[in-house]
Amino acid sequence: MGISIWTIPVGFDQCYLVQGEGCVLVDAGAPGRIKELKEALEQAGISPGQVGLIVITHGHWDHVGSARDAKELTGAMIAMHAHDARLLEEGKKPLPPGITLWGRWFMWLHRWFMPFIRVPKVEVDIHMDDSGMDLAPYGIPGRVIHTPGHTLGSVSVLLDTGEAFVGDLAMNRLPLRAAPGMAIFGEDEDLMKKSLARLAELGARMIYPAHGKPFELDRLADPEKTINRFRVGG
Repeated sequence: MGISIWTIPVGFDQCYLVQGEGCVLVDAGAPGRIKELKEALEQAGISPGQVGLIVITHGHWDHVGSARDAKELTGAMIAMHAHDARLLEEGKKPLPPGITLWGRWFMWLHRWFMPFIRVPKVEVDIHMDDSGMDLAPYGIPGRVIHTPGHTLGSVSVLLDTGEAFVGDLAMNRLPLRAAPGMAIFGEDEDLMKKSLARLAELGARMIYPAHGKPFELDRLADPEKTINRFRVGG
């Protein structure tokens, strides 16, 4: 059976539903976005119970906000890196520091509406360590890879066919970036570079960011060139 990838717009973000012999949801969107997930499942002809796992790429509010609703809808387990799992379980809303000048301004503007956002708490079923996890038991040929930098607990889903769902490790949407590039904010810029290089070395060929359209990488054989390309516009 081949792999189907469904993009689910959830406001300023997008989640991804990966369907093979099983179904895995990547990220859950901001609070109050469960309607979009329901509609996407209906359009794809997938029943909620077919979703066996929800992988959250990191603990920021716009990725975990509808996790509790998604878990209740599908009955699927939630998997996160142990470092970020506590953010969802405690309903916390940290903001990463800006890396570029615009990133710093963007985060400053962000702080004004954070008091109005509430993240529903929910238990994370699988606390991953740095070794990630195999998705074969869930019917998906691929792995969850620890890709720290945007947060220390950030992960990416890398399929055997080269598609990489990276959360906010990379971005490709205005007003964040005018072209594909590395995240404009994050906890550790050097770690982000290393994570991008690692994905390149592991065979990632198509990047699926949470913000913006997917884009190809044509210099994956040279991780340093790949990193430089991600930094265009930064």
